[in-house]
Amino acid sequence: MKILKWPLRLLPFIYMALIWMMSSLPSNQFVELPASDVDHFMKESLHLIEFGILYMLFVVAVLSTGRELTPRLNMVLALISILYGLTDEIHQSFYPYRSSTLIDFVKDTIGVSVGYFFVSRALFRGKFVRLQKVLELFKA
Repeated sequence: MKILKWPLRLLPFIYMALIWMMSSLPSNQFVELPASDVDHFMKESLHLIEFGILYMLFVVAVLSTGRELTPRLNMVLALISILYGLTDEIHQSFYPYRSSTLIDFVKDTIGVSVGYFFVSRALFRGKFVRLQKVLELFKA
């Protein structure tokens, strides 16, 4: 795992750059499903996943440093992820072919909150033992 420590630490920032680049492009730049309703639903649902992934990447990055993930640090990582979701929504508002809505920000926040719930329960309350074991694999 030692060889992966730096890539794991850089991954959240690479992912943030990818989010930034993709939100600068039209939503149909890479994929557009034939049924427009399904296409819209799928892309709107991705907000829930996209920022939950960002939060989890931050958790893994911190664990790879050998630093203890405290409840306070865990909350800071969640807040950073949520604030980046807000930043992304503001960024999208400057592009006429993108939308920026409060509901999108709420979806970003829900995605982070779900990840936060599971990580908090796994690491600080002894629940979700399988997730706890997976997260412990990333400890330096």
